Amino acid sequence: MQKFIIMGGNRLSGEITLQGSKNSSLPIMAAALLAEGECVLKSCPLLTDVYSASRILNCLGCRCRLSSGNAIIDASDVSAFEIPKELMREMRSSIMFMGAILGRMGECIISIPGGCELGPRPIDMHLAALKKMGVDISDNGGIIHCRIPSGRANGAKISLSFPSVGTTENIILCAVTAEGETIINNAAREPEICDLCRFLRACGAEIKGDGESRIIINGVKKLHGCEYTIMPDRIAGATYLAMTAATGGEMILKNACIAEMEPFISVFEQTGCGIYAADNKIYIRKGARLRAIKDRIRTMPHPGFPTDAQAVLMSALIKADGTSVFEENIFDCRYRHTDALIKMGADIQVMGKIAVIRGVKKLHGADIEATDLRGGAAMAVAALSAEGTTHLGNISHIDRGYEKFENIVSSLGGRIQRE
Repeated sequence: MQKFIIMGGNRLSGEITLQGSKNSSLPIMAAALLAEGECVLKSCPLLTDVYSASRILNCLGCRCRLSSGNAIIDASDVSAFEIPKELMREMRSSIMFMGAILGRMGECIISIPGGCELGPRPIDMHLAALKKMGVDISDNGGIIHCRIPSGRANGAKISLSFPSVGTTENIILCAVTAEGETIINNAAREPEICDLCRFLRACGAEIKGDGESRIIINGVKKLHGCEYTIMPDRIAGATYLAMTAATGGEMILKNACIAEMEPFISVFEQTGCGIYAADNKIYIRKGARLRAIKDRIRTMPHPGFPTDAQAVLMSALIKADGTSVFEENIFDCRYRHTDALIKMGADIQVMGKIAVIRGVKKLHGADIEATDLRGGAAMAVAALSAEGTTHLGNISHIDRGYEKFENIVSSLGGRIQRE
């Protein structure tokens, strides 16, 4: 099992270019199943989750290859509708292929997906929504068989009890080739949902309202291929901002999606960092000791503060002057990284959904294990600002979401090596 050896204490400085979005690329790769032709996805990050998605597409009969930051997908000859268990287990977001396969084939067989252990992410909402669209569903020991008797889903009015990103994506993917109009009320509003819809429109889909709580889709008979550039990864951007702030550094982040990263920019301004954003670039410079955040940081569906950025921001605030309070409202197990941070000298108290971080003067290196994707990144942030050497294991989690992580850190002057 690979690990990172991180020698802390260096002030990070330099320029980096932000990768394409993981949370956009995966549903867009699934959506390419619906296009009867070739799709070229530019700025597709080379991540283990992207490789997993590529294997799923090839298993279904697509021709998918990754080359020079592009994913080239030809779904002309899709022939299968079942994803084997071993491929479903490779990534948690594999569930989104359900809507795309149904939209193209009218039938799919999947199993419960794998990925990070962040507590239960029930797929009940996905299944309930698809049933409203005329999908017959049976569950045999965790193997889920979905079938549309007529071969083409029906448009429906669907009101979600929670603005679930995954459920919204699956409904959209099934609805774009359905018969009639589909309306999603209380839809997820994340920027990655908008990116998916922009791609589908480029393929000929009729969608409006994305970015708002009500999305309307008018089904079309078929979609065509296109060339599309995936949006930058706002969570990776937040991670590198946190890393720079934690080490007292200075950085220019290029290819930044400034409007989508506004929640992070405003938070780092509150810590006393100097931030300037313009022309798809974000400049950050830490001044004196970071200040704690006065207002409680509550993770919420977009446009609230994203749960994916909670852990990396927490790591940046470990040595801040004062006390910061987090409230995690999305996942039950999103504080699993705190044990490792405490081992490194952080003063963190977790009480249910609440985490209280009291700033300390210094951190020290330790032997720790990544618990999940964003938790692992948070540990790397803390390690770079610590005194001494940290051995960070189980880094396969980090590889799921960050392209060439150690190369980026090294380019900024951080001392990190993969072993």
